[in-house]
Amino acid sequence: MTQKLFLLFSIGRDRYALQASDVAVVLSLAQCKALPGTPPWVRGLFSYGAAHVPVIDLPMLALGRPAAIRVSTRLVLAHYAPAGRAPQLLGLLLEQATDTLRCDPDDFLDSGISNEDARYLGPVMRHQDSLLQWVKVDELLDEPTRALLYPDAAQAQEEGA
Repeated sequence: MTQKLFLLFSIGRDRYALQASDVAVVLSLAQCKALPGTPPWVRGLFSYGAAHVPVIDLPMLALGRPAAIRVSTRLVLAHYAPAGRAPQLLGLLLEQATDTLRCDPDDFLDSGISNEDARYLGPVMRHQDSLLQWVKVDELLDEPTRALLYPDAAQAQEEGA
């Protein structure tokens, strides 16, 4: 039994988890520069050190409504590394991202649901009388959005193919 740490957050009334090893840093809510022409769930661009990090609004992606502006809403910079690509930072706006949970990843079980429009939703586990669902960072962006937000990485992959 190997225990891993997860960052817990909410989308609507439900709780979700990100594996802590996918998280680079958790920041308070910050202003992002808008990116016209991007999907509505792309909140904008955040300047972090010498990098410019695209930020997505996870409640907007999942439910079609923007993240609530609350003290518990966080900007999480995650390690985004889809298969065959170099790791990049991806910003995530997450509501109620204030708790962590240490548990065995094997406690998460297949949901039995296949949803191509939400491939980022992983297995589930019972936690505090409800279900907690694992969100897979590397599955958050579809290919057109990935090419839009990380054009250099998409071009490098095409040249290597």
